[in-house]
Amino acid sequence: MQTITLHRVLAGLCFLALCLTLSVNANAAKRYVFSGGPAGGTFQVVANAVQVYGPVKKEFKVRAQSSAGSVENLRKVNKGRAHFGVVYSGHTFLGRNGRLKNDTRKYEDVLAVSFLYGAPAQLIVRANSGITSTKDLVGKKVGVGNAGSGAFANCELFFTHLGIWDKIERNAMGYNDAASAFGNKQLDAFWLFTAFPSGAVLMAAQTNDIAMVDLGRDAKQSGFLDQYPYMSKLTIPAGTYRGVDTDTPSFQDGALWVANSKVPDDVVYRLLSLIYTDEGLAHMVSQKKTFKAMTVANGVNGIVTPLHPGAERFWREKGVLK
Repeated sequence: MQTITLHRVLAGLCFLALCLTLSVNANAAKRYVFSGGPAGGTFQVVANAVQVYGPVKKEFKVRAQSSAGSVENLRKVNKGRAHFGVVYSGHTFLGRNGRLKNDTRKYEDVLAVSFLYGAPAQLIVRANSGITSTKDLVGKKVGVGNAGSGAFANCELFFTHLGIWDKIERNAMGYNDAASAFGNKQLDAFWLFTAFPSGAVLMAAQTNDIAMVDLGRDAKQSGFLDQYPYMSKLTIPAGTYRGVDTDTPSFQDGALWVANSKVPDDVVYRLLSLIYTDEGLAHMVSQKKTFKAMTVANGVNGIVTPLHPGAERFWREKGVLK
């Protein structure tokens, strides 16, 4: 009788251990797609950094996937073709409210997870070009970012606001391709909307004497920041790029980590718990110095749209949300 009871106890314990094992490995059994961006851009570094981080790899199968950038990520995450992505706060806001250019759909299944870093506008020209204002680009050949990317969308937004979008020769291409074309004198200027220092600009500065246009002045004089209040002012410090020896005023949007609304709350919560540790944040910075902006204190900076429930729980526990 005691033997039968013992067998039953052992069987129960084995069953419980199996259940616990299955529970722990449940998240790892599912593959989560993290949509990043084009080669040479910080979006793709975000996705790759999460994918390769050891503690994440132990619990999850995260696959970094390249994309055109912010707007494509918004659409992919909303449709569930990607579980996570990097999207600018402005596009998240405009998309949720049906205010994207030529797109009145409402992308309401995209929820914010955390602030990553500020993405400033940068306009690169040759030092001897005579181009000192964005409006000087009329009639020029300009790299405007990949079609479908946040860089392209924000370039169109800003240049349209200034009345020059249809007055330039637009070349839709990624940052590295634009830097190469610029170096070969195939472009007069190229636009970026990404963290600095940008590898593409560093590459361009190796073979050209470059200058940066004061976008902050153009934005202020045109009333751009009043019309798009999710944009904020910043200055790109002197010495960020070779030959640019003065501070360059500009404006920025916040790059956000977002998730599809159907991603389980505990998955979002756990991923944040792994990344937003001293070790996790050190790993992110080791991938790109831009991620120094990723801190618990900055966790919800620039977010003007709803948080994923798993993220809301995490940031409340951290005291960031009241």
